[in-house]
Amino acid sequence: QVQLVESGGGLVQAGGSLRLSCAASGTIFSINTMGWYHQAPGKQRELVATITSGGTIDYADSVKGRFTISRDNAKNTVYLQMNSLKPEDTATYYCKLDQQRFGRQSIYWGQGTQVTVSS
Repeated sequence: QVQLVESGGGLVQAGGSLRLSCAASGTIFSINTMGWYHQAPGKQRELVATITSGGTIDYADSVKGRFTISRDNAKNTVYLQMNSLKPEDTATYYCKLDQQRFGRQSIYWGQGTQVTVSS
């Protein structure tokens, strides 16, 4: 089984910064994708950024130039550095692990961490 534990959310003023962390434990395969998604009240969960174990990165257009995703493969941990935060970034942020082995895909989600940006 896999567990994802997120940390680093909180309340920050517009223009401020936060750093989220997500540590994965359990049966983690060497080839995988980890990422961050966010969900605002009444809205669908949306991609923020993903990073593969090989280092390929993808960002939502809304965060390009402001957010940076990184990972430490040895620690099975993914980070999201969020700068120049805007009130519209307010949401619950979820960590996701996506891995495959022998043709079987497994997806895991963290419990979520709240990010609130005040204007």
